[in-house]
Amino acid sequence: MRLGLATLVCFFSSVWLTECAPPTCYSRALGLGKEVMTLLDKIHTYHRTKTCAEILPTIFIDVHNSCITTKLRDFLYVVLNHPNPYCRERPRMVLLKRKIESLSNIITRICWRDLVFFTDDCEGIDTGHSRPYYAEDRLQLLQEER
Repeated sequence: MRLGLATLVCFFSSVWLTECAPPTCYSRALGLGKEVMTLLDKIHTYHRTKTCAEILPTIFIDVHNSCITTKLRDFLYVVLNHPNPYCRERPRMVLLKRKIESLSNIITRICWRDLVFFTDDCEGIDTGHSRPYYAEDRLQLLQEER
């Protein structure tokens, strides 16, 4: 009985370990971008941090946009130099600062050359509506189809 139970536990733990893959730069950047967006949503809706969020610029994180590095840098500057000292010390604002710093470091240093930017639409990060970017070969195909 114990041998069968031990075998069963060993089997399921090996199946669990084989299904998980180590996070790549790309998956970590995507995941952290989603975490920042959820945290920003919480900051905008939570009654204690609503006033702090009024000064924050609007940002929609898209790791496929080449403008993300400058926008993250500008956003981090606003968070670090918030005019209200109460807001700078709020736990959610401190967490936001840490996550933005991590995402910025991942994109600019750790995953440098690993991420592929599909667009350079800086307005898309501000509005959330990104226009598609067509490379020269895709444009040529579109022109031939017409």
